[in-house]
Amino acid sequence: MNPDSHSKSPRRQSNKAAEIVAHEAAQFIAREAGSESLITVIRAQSFAHGDRVVVFVSVFPIEKARAALAYLERQREAFSDYLKQHARLRLPRIDFQLDNGELSGELPEN
Repeated sequence: MNPDSHSKSPRRQSNKAAEIVAHEAAQFIAREAGSESLITVIRAQSFAHGDRVVVFVSVFPIEKARAALAYLERQREAFSDYLKQHARLRLPRIDFQLDNGELSGELPEN
């Protein structure tokens, strides 16, 4: 098997797209987010053959997680526009999800 054939596989392409989205999301968040919380992009994962990418973020302090996720959801269209300008890829649907390590998935009330 030719090594170049691996680099063109759909799975590798969607993984590469997820890496690009994660990098660009980190740049976008650093530039656009306020200073009430620290939002850090942990990773991105591609789903549905690259049609959807989930960007996992960490939020500190954790008490601001709900507000930070709401902000990111409101900024989804602006981030898509940012991706159009800064990345050369077919635009997937972007979702944001909390990934604060040991957190069980429960968000504290604000």
